[in-house]
Amino acid sequence: MTIYVDAMGGDLAPEAPVKGALRALRQYPHLTIILAGKLDEVKPFLGDYEDVKDRLILEEEPEVITNHESPVMGVRKKVNSATVQGMLKVRSGEADGFVSAGSTGATLAGGMFRLGRIPGIERPALAPLMPNGRGHFLLIDCGANVDCKPEYLVQFGIMGDAYMRGVMGMKNPRIGLVNIGAEAEKGNKLVKETYPLMEKAPYNFIGNVEARDVPLDQADVCVTDGFGGNLILKYTEGLASALLGTIKHELMADTRGKIAGLIAKPAFKRVKKTMSSDEIGGAPLLGVQGAVIKAHGSSNDYAFCSAISQCVKMIDGNVVKIIEEGVAKMLAAESEAASSEE
Repeated sequence: MTIYVDAMGGDLAPEAPVKGALRALRQYPHLTIILAGKLDEVKPFLGDYEDVKDRLILEEEPEVITNHESPVMGVRKKVNSATVQGMLKVRSGEADGFVSAGSTGATLAGGMFRLGRIPGIERPALAPLMPNGRGHFLLIDCGANVDCKPEYLVQFGIMGDAYMRGVMGMKNPRIGLVNIGAEAEKGNKLVKETYPLMEKAPYNFIGNVEARDVPLDQADVCVTDGFGGNLILKYTEGLASALLGTIKHELMADTRGKIAGLIAKPAFKRVKKTMSSDEIGGAPLLGVQGAVIKAHGSSNDYAFCSAISQCVKMIDGNVVKIIEEGVAKMLAAESEAASSEE
C-alpha cells in the first residue's frame, strides 16, 4: 500500500507532516509513503529514519497551493505541487491514497479535476467523523457544497453508508437527514424534496434528525448540505472547547473543586481524548476515484499520523468500490422505474 503525503500543507508544515509520516510508517509495516514537497525544508525534520528508509520515497515538488489563492487556478497552474501530483498518482495507480493538511479548496479542486469523480456522483463531499457518546457518527457534507440539490443529498447518504461499512465496520448504518423537526413534512424546500428520494435509496434511511439529536447516537450518518454541516461542525468544536474550559474554571475555583478535579483527572483525560480531533486526524473526501483525506490545518504530528491511519482504513475497507456499487445500484433502480413509467 502506498500513500502520497503533502509535506508542505498545514500550519505546522513541514514538521508535522514529516514526523506524522514517520509515525505512520512505524505503525504500519506494510505501508509505503511518498513524501512530497520542498525537500530542502523537509529533510531537516527526518531525523533518524533508517528503520523506515526503504519505505519512504522523497519527491521534490517545489510549488505550494496556499490558502490565499484561487484553488481552481492553483490546481490548474501549479502542476509541480504535491496536491496536483498526489492526485495524479492516485489516478494512475502509483499511489493508493492521498493525505494533506493544506488548502481545503485545493484538495477539493484536485479531487474533482485531477483525480476525478466516481461515475454517477454529482458532487464529492467532505465528511468528518464526530463523537456521539458511544463512538462516532459521520457528518456529510461539512462545507464542500454550500448549495445543494436533493440528488446530491441522496448521494451523500450512499457515500456515508459506504464509509461507515468499509472503515467503521458497520453492517447496516443508520442514515438520517438533518432537519428542524422529525416529521417528514417539516423543513425547507431542499429537505422536503430530499426526504421521499432518500426513502427509496438503497440504504437504511431512518428519517429526519433534529440538530439536538445529531450528537446523541440517533444516526450513524447525518446528511446535510455543506452550509448546515459546517455550522454543526464549527459550533460543536466551539461548544466542546467552551464546556471543557468552564468545567476547568469551576474546578479550580475552590479547594473542594481542586480535590474533585484531581480525583476525576483520569476521567477528564479520557473525555478530552474522545472529543479531540487529533484522534481522527481529518475528513475523507468522498465521491472521488481514490482515498483522499483532508487533515486538519492545525494538525500536529500525532494528528497527521491519525489522518494517514484513516486513509489506510479507507483503502483496506474498499470504500471507493462500495460507493461505486451503491451508485450503480441506485442508477439502475431509477432507470428501471423510468422504463416502467413509459
